[in-house]
Formats: sequence, structure tokens, C-alpha cells
Amino acid sequence: MLIGLDPLLSPELLSVLRAMGHGDEIAIVDGNYPGAEHARRLVRADGHDLPRILDAVLSVLPIDDFVDRAIFRATVKTDLEKRDPVHQDMIDICGRRVPDQVVEPLAPADFYNRVQKAYAVIQSSEPRLYGNIILRKGVIRPGATG
Repeated sequence: MLIGLDPLLSPELLSVLRAMGHGDEIAIVDGNYPGAEHARRLVRADGHDLPRILDAVLSVLPIDDFVDRAIFRATVKTDLEKRDPVHQDMIDICGRRVPDQVVEPLAPADFYNRVQKAYAVIQSSEPRLYGNIILRKGVIRPGATG
């Protein structure tokens, strides 16, 4: 345990987050997602739901502000406008942690393709379908405290 760090952030997960560079992406996926098949690096977070993991990750991960969109969510089938409760939970957490960012919906094929190129995937135990999100890492500018 460390002071000021969410205990959900395991040594393995902290190592992955720290090793990522500017522009690298990490996906947090639900319990049904084929994480082992799609991940270049897989971090398991069994027993935790997506909102809890997302909040912990966003407590330490800067989000890229050099691009128009840096946070992407899965959609309900191909409906880019539909929001299930899990999507609203993601949007609410991102709104608190990175209020200047929009959570962009991605169609399934685009989402899967992006996850397969991501630096890492965090596999949650989220039981709700379409509970998947991608975060693009930003930078911490000189003199900033995070």
C-alpha cells in the first residue's frame, strides 16, 4: 500500500501505466470481452467493476489534450447514440476526472481494432455488456503536480 494511491492500482497495473508513453492507449474492458485474445499486454482486475477501475486509473493517468478526442467507449451494437447505464457511469467519472474531455462512442469494429493496437488491456469483472473504454495517455507538463 502507498499513501495517496488507490489500493486497486496493483504493482502490475502501476508499472504498465508508468511505462506507457504519450499517445499510448489503454483499454478497460468488461468481463465478457476477449481480453486475452486482443491484448498485447493483459492486466487482470478480477472482482472489480469498470467504474471502480476507471476512477482509479484516472486518479493517476493524464489524458492526452494534444488531440481532439482521447477517450473512447464501446457502443450498444452499432448505435452510436444509445447509452446504457454503464456508458453513463463512464461519462460521469470522466466528467469528474477530466471535465474538458468528451467520451467518444466508437462502432464495434473500430473499437475492437483500436483495442488490439492498445498498449495494454485491463480486464475487469464488469458484468454489464458494452462496458468498455479506451484512454489515451497524455503528458505531465514541467512544474505540474499531476
